[in-house]
Amino acid sequence: MSDAPNFDADQWREELESHRAEKDDFFGDHPQSPIPPEEREGFEGLEYFAPDPDYRVTATVETHDEPDPVEMDVSAGAPQRYLRVATLRFELGGEDHELAAYTRDQQEGLFVPFRDKTTGQQTYQGGRYMEFETEGDLQDGSEITVDFNLAYSPFCAYSETFACPLAPEENWLETEVRAGERDD
Repeated sequence: MSDAPNFDADQWREELESHRAEKDDFFGDHPQSPIPPEEREGFEGLEYFAPDPDYRVTATVETHDEPDPVEMDVSAGAPQRYLRVATLRFELGGEDHELAAYTRDQQEGLFVPFRDKTTGQQTYQGGRYMEFETEGDLQDGSEITVDFNLAYSPFCAYSETFACPLAPEENWLETEVRAGERDD
């Protein structure tokens, strides 16, 4: 459960449900939706795990002054190059975990692809993603909220016309993350 002093679980749940409804509308109606056009009329929304504040955790950030380049395999095509700019350390289910956070081409924010024990069973076989906006430069020891309830499947989970980075082995969690998007 989030230990943030001002955390309002009801407000959080309402915002999460609103976010999910907006995403479902986009997937069902927008011309850039990854859902193939012939399937949009019957689209009734994405499948999600029930909102669970236990999957909203505080992570301590370790920044990397000289980010290592990482070649990520892609669902189709040549690997893509990312920079490992930070490591996020957090506790989930009473155990310590860490995930590497990446950027690409000097983009703002952090990209965190990951796999867990639900991957390929209850969630997309290529893993899921999280993205974090950062305010200013990250500092060693700073904390950010990692909300796995916002974990989402990449577009390639819905259509083979997309090529998506696959979570590198360093981001394979040895636990179940029953939060965020799931397969139906």
